[in-house]
Amino acid sequence: MQREIIQVEEKVPILKSIPLSLQHMFAMFGASVIVPLTFHMNPAIVLLMNGIGTLIFILITKGKAPAYLGSSFAFIAPVLLIIGNKSMNYQYALGGFIAAGAVFCIVALIIRFFGIKWIDVVLPPAAMGAVVALIGLELAGTAAQSGGIVVSDTYKSIDPKFVAVFLVTLLVAVFGSVLFRKFFAVIPLLIAIVTGYVLACILHLVDFTPVQQAPWFAIPNFSAPIFDWDAIRIILPASLVVISEHIGHQLVTSKIVGRDLVKDPGLHRTLLADGISTMLSGFCGSVPTTTYGENIGVMAITRVYSVQVIGGAAILSIIIAFIGKLTALIQTIPGPVIGGVSFLLYGMIAASGIRLLVEAKVDYSRSRNLALTSVVFITGLSGVSVPLGSVPLRGMALATIVGMILSLLFYLIDYFHLANDYE
Repeated sequence: MQREIIQVEEKVPILKSIPLSLQHMFAMFGASVIVPLTFHMNPAIVLLMNGIGTLIFILITKGKAPAYLGSSFAFIAPVLLIIGNKSMNYQYALGGFIAAGAVFCIVALIIRFFGIKWIDVVLPPAAMGAVVALIGLELAGTAAQSGGIVVSDTYKSIDPKFVAVFLVTLLVAVFGSVLFRKFFAVIPLLIAIVTGYVLACILHLVDFTPVQQAPWFAIPNFSAPIFDWDAIRIILPASLVVISEHIGHQLVTSKIVGRDLVKDPGLHRTLLADGISTMLSGFCGSVPTTTYGENIGVMAITRVYSVQVIGGAAILSIIIAFIGKLTALIQTIPGPVIGGVSFLLYGMIAASGIRLLVEAKVDYSRSRNLALTSVVFITGLSGVSVPLGSVPLRGMALATIVGMILSLLFYLIDYFHLANDYE
């Protein structure tokens, strides 16, 4: 007998709503907190803005689209490029986030009046799948370095303790995603982080001094953005990836809840909400937001689609952001734990790009598709950079621009029937 479906607009009794909201918060927690920890920043502001962003999303979509807005992984590589530049810091990335959010809003207006078919012209599946895969592939080295399993500027030698914590965290995440059941199947990353953290404590790799010094109540650290064209230019290409990811999430969620969310409340509303949330995060010192696949998975498993439950998870995230000792405890998570989880997570992002190619049934017998995917991959992974301004354009950002240019050229070739496979 199938479990009862709780639809989007339905209210859930408080005693059931609390654990269901906790489940949604735990589902996004592990992945969402990894992003600020990768940037060596306090996760409190991120938890606060993710919660506020989710509530804004619910308001703008009139409570008709169940979604949780968490930290976007698409911006990690460009941000690391910016903060790695000696003349810039994280505040420069914030200005780029605001510009990216503005792009979301502009695209939302275009979709409102012209629909979404034009996106396949700018970035068709053959290019988009490769770009999404590059997000994970480009970050693979970062995961290994943060985990201390390779020699880097941070770790001058390989410590066996770091390797042990890294491997235990990674193995729990991998086998947990396969073997865990029921509620535990939803939070394998969180369980892996806790397991790796406990082992790190046993091996004396954790310093609790910041937790002891932190107050119980603390205001999250806000930062003001700095607007710089070089930084904005590095950040903007990632917004195109998030837009495509957002569209895919809405289509998947529509299938799960049995309603066409692209029409009602409308893709323009959901994307506008995501854009406003990302801009607000940029003004406050947080990270860009995106609809979270982890929470879509929770809805698919539990058959509970209530926006009330997701709103409850957002409120819990906001409350946690003001508990100083808890956010200080999160910051004590050592690099090998973050690296172990990231190793799997970044690989899953790369795999999701390949999945996009498979599900879109990209026909590689056609030369244009083979060329698009090949050139995007090789551009992103080759290390080629274009020196525009003080920050070079390379990796996923450069690959996205190259993919867009090629896609538009191939579209014109098809439009004028110039291709050698035209019938």
